[in-house]
Amino acid sequence: MELIIGLLSGAVGGNVAGGLLKNLNQGTLINSLSGIVGGGLGGTILSALGAGGVAEAAAGGGMDIASILGQVAGGGVGGGVVLAVVGMVRNAMGK
Repeated sequence: MELIIGLLSGAVGGNVAGGLLKNLNQGTLINSLSGIVGGGLGGTILSALGAGGVAEAAAGGGMDIASILGQVAGGGVGGGVVLAVVGMVRNAMGK
């Protein structure tokens, strides 16, 4: 369940980052795909770091509001970061 939350919030985070950073916007499809990849990575990194018990609660099946919010935050930030990297690489290749 936490993977699905991370992927969905990553897609949203990628599109939000694309909307805020117009020079890195790659269109809805690329923004969403980059966000999904980043959301998966962000959730995995969050689980590996054990961010304050959020990952343990999610792994133990205790999907409370804190673990859901942690997964949404990790996925959204991861999606935005991967979109920024993809946007910078594509912009550099275009020059």
